[in-house]
Amino acid sequence: MPVRLYEREKVLRACISVFASNGYKNTSTGMLAEAAGTSKALIFHHFTSKKKLYFSLLNHCIEKLSSKIRADYILDNEDFFEAIDTISRLKLNYFRKHANEYKLVYEAFYLMPDELKEDIELKYGHAIALRYQEWERLFEKVQLREGVQRKQAFELIKITLEHFQRKFIEELKDIDNIEEECLDVLLDEMKSFCCMIRHGIASDTTDTNA
Repeated sequence: MPVRLYEREKVLRACISVFASNGYKNTSTGMLAEAAGTSKALIFHHFTSKKKLYFSLLNHCIEKLSSKIRADYILDNEDFFEAIDTISRLKLNYFRKHANEYKLVYEAFYLMPDELKEDIELKYGHAIALRYQEWERLFEKVQLREGVQRKQAFELIKITLEHFQRKFIEELKDIDNIEEECLDVLLDEMKSFCCMIRHGIASDTTDTNA
């Protein structure tokens, strides 16, 4: 008999907390069962293994995040640069309020446990590639100055966003104590960098070597 919805949510929240605190490798089924207030046998009955439970939790976190952000709607209805800012703010604000979910997602994609690496790439690699293609399609709508190569421009934006991604990850290491103002400063800085890319940084574009 399936676990009732409210019971399942309780188990998921408890297990997310355990994985978030200890990481996949250092989490035992006994720890999960104790936190969830159930038995190891019941955990295995519904999820079969620690790995399957971990991926159930990871899917749960990603689905919750996706439903809050509604990235598909944003990508269909916003300007490329506005979409970057909107999605980044929504994602970071969500994770700030759901620190354990962030810790789980962070471990899965940035501290990938060796025994899960292949499974994570198989399960999520295609979806990540598709999302990247959606960003490229949105960027196609951006009008570029004459002489600017679209592929190079997109690569420059990608490098900039990866730079800020590293900065966000560094700030979020202590997500339980992070201040909202710190994230706002980084988000505003990222937006400023994107504006510089969009509008240029030189006041005089005349070629001084001519």
